[in-house]
Amino acid sequence: MQNTATPTHCPYCALQCGMNLTPAPDGTVEVSERADFPVNRGALCGKGRTAPAVLARTVRLTSPLVRDEGGTLVPASWDQALHRIAEGLGRTRAEHGPDAVGVFGGGGLTNEKAYTLGKFARVVLGTSQIDYNGRFCMSSAAAAGIKAFGLDRGLPFPLEDIPKSGCVILVGSNLAETMPPSLRFLTELKENGGTLIVIDPRRTRTAEQADLHLAPRPGTDLALALGLLHLVIAEGRVDEEYVRERTAGWEDARAAAMAHWPEYVERITGVSVPQLREVVRLFCEPESAMVLTARGPEQQSKGTDTVGAWINLCLATGRAGRPLSGYGCLTGQGNGQGGREHGQKADQLPGYRKLDDPAARAHVAEVWGVDPDSLPGPGRSAYELLDALGGDIRSLLLMASNPVVSAPRAAHIEERIRSLDFLAVCDVVLSETAALADVVLPVTQWAEETGTTTNLEGRVLLRQRAITPPDGVRSDLEVLHELAARLGVEKGFPTDPEEVFEELRRASAGGAADYSGITYRRLVEEDGVFWPCPAAVEAVDAGDDPARETPAAHPGTPRLFLDRFATPDGRARFVPVSHRPIAEEPDDEYPVLLTTGRVVAQYQSGAQTRRVAELNAAAPGPFVELHPRLAARLGAAEGDPVAVVSRRGRAVAPARITNAIRPDTVFMPFHWPGEGRANTLTNPALDPTSRMPEFKACAVRLEAVER
Repeated sequence: MQNTATPTHCPYCALQCGMNLTPAPDGTVEVSERADFPVNRGALCGKGRTAPAVLARTVRLTSPLVRDEGGTLVPASWDQALHRIAEGLGRTRAEHGPDAVGVFGGGGLTNEKAYTLGKFARVVLGTSQIDYNGRFCMSSAAAAGIKAFGLDRGLPFPLEDIPKSGCVILVGSNLAETMPPSLRFLTELKENGGTLIVIDPRRTRTAEQADLHLAPRPGTDLALALGLLHLVIAEGRVDEEYVRERTAGWEDARAAAMAHWPEYVERITGVSVPQLREVVRLFCEPESAMVLTARGPEQQSKGTDTVGAWINLCLATGRAGRPLSGYGCLTGQGNGQGGREHGQKADQLPGYRKLDDPAARAHVAEVWGVDPDSLPGPGRSAYELLDALGGDIRSLLLMASNPVVSAPRAAHIEERIRSLDFLAVCDVVLSETAALADVVLPVTQWAEETGTTTNLEGRVLLRQRAITPPDGVRSDLEVLHELAARLGVEKGFPTDPEEVFEELRRASAGGAADYSGITYRRLVEEDGVFWPCPAAVEAVDAGDDPARETPAAHPGTPRLFLDRFATPDGRARFVPVSHRPIAEEPDDEYPVLLTTGRVVAQYQSGAQTRRVAELNAAAPGPFVELHPRLAARLGAAEGDPVAVVSRRGRAVAPARITNAIRPDTVFMPFHWPGEGRANTLTNPALDPTSRMPEFKACAVRLEAVER
């Protein structure tokens, strides 16, 4: 074990904050700040500071587990466990065909592991049935970005640009709790004279920092954005020259927006007309401005259109593809960006290539050494894949995900998982989903392995191994190598992450997410490189001696779209959209809206953070946040158990009564299993384009519970 500090990155959210890790004499690992890393400048939230706690042998898995004849998971050798998985997947494939085998990945996998998992599914298993939990993160923003700009990258500019802008509209994000170190960018924005507008049904810790907070009814963000664009047009604030020179499709988008007059939008959203006018003034008067969205507007059955409406607002005012301006999405998961760029998403190949594009298939097939025709076509999206378990999909290999807690309509998904013929899970801890598996494999964590991630800025980073993993633990790359060999593919699945990354570079070359100019050495020397980064650019000027001209390394692309958008003609596309209601509006039986989200001390399904004592002390369990008027009608006092009931199930948690939420809305965090599992209630209604479920709004009723 080394005794010097290793520079690396936090295992949690998409900030990928820089940190140093130093092994201590007692076997623990100490975290210290990396003040030189520009994203967090040394700052860490509680989750980052306590991340090494999950490395402890008493917390994590250190031996494979197999289910015995009595139905109990018991320790087994690696050979036994791998044989059982290869046998289970192989038998399903032989008896029911390759698409009867599913693969489900995670936004926490490194680029190398996500790339290899996608290759394994398509080359070894031959299945089209692969997707990942990042579909639940920013897929609607990705779809809208591709429609408008021709490219999806969370932020088209570095975080350091945010404080220099004149105005930021933050839609459906609570950065103070989900990404605490990033809050300083908003603080600096205000210190520099910029304006912060926060749009959220709750008065969160982030909303408390705002110059203006709007609290629309959940699920009405689309109408709100259209109402703002209507006012931009009516008040003569459209940047006509920009629209003419850099966009296409304005007239149709303009007509759609004009159908959403302010009083109509006020009735839908609950946001007053004077507030709408004030937002337009604050957004349009500065020289630069940004719109940043997160899960609030994206996790809706109309999330793609909702994000598209906010993009239209940016385009109409000339706020995209210009310095210190633009639309950006605040990615959630640690490698949510890179995780979908390199092949674990149902419709994509490495480099953000489309699986149904013949040229893309040919390029990747050549790198993989297979016939393009052997590659399966696009498969089901995440929820649709999970919903098919036990039916068309009989066996599942799952990595780095916990859908028993995180999927919408979670009780139903748990039933589908239980109905499988065979389930294998690779994870760090025995999650609620892993506890249902036939085989569980203990795999290495962030501090025990080297690999790359891509943060919310599109900055590719290198996490470096700082400690040796415990005996009995192997990397996901080793797992896929061994399974491939046992299923008849001896070559093409290296276990060295840098070797995998070199292949990923070739596979991504020429694609939208081109990593071909990025190397491990550059990532160390430059503290990350922004994609796209092709292998080389034009020769450097050597004066009168052409022999001295050599290809120059591409510097990477911190800021996108300054010269042109990634469309065939270089113009951004307006996409006409119109308001429509959420999939499940309140009625007499279910009169209240439920929205869900995170708290500062827990992360995603909580599989890891719920094992950290300090974090559990800060956030010990679920709760139901409700307005005093709603609590009074229910007869509930602070801390009383409250049942929240939807058409999909029932959850019970203590009441947290506050004026910080709308009277027609309740909020539940989604980190916990059991009777307080918020996703028991949520609606799996899917966006028609992104296939994103509608986590953020569904109809519920409240019931008092006797103590």
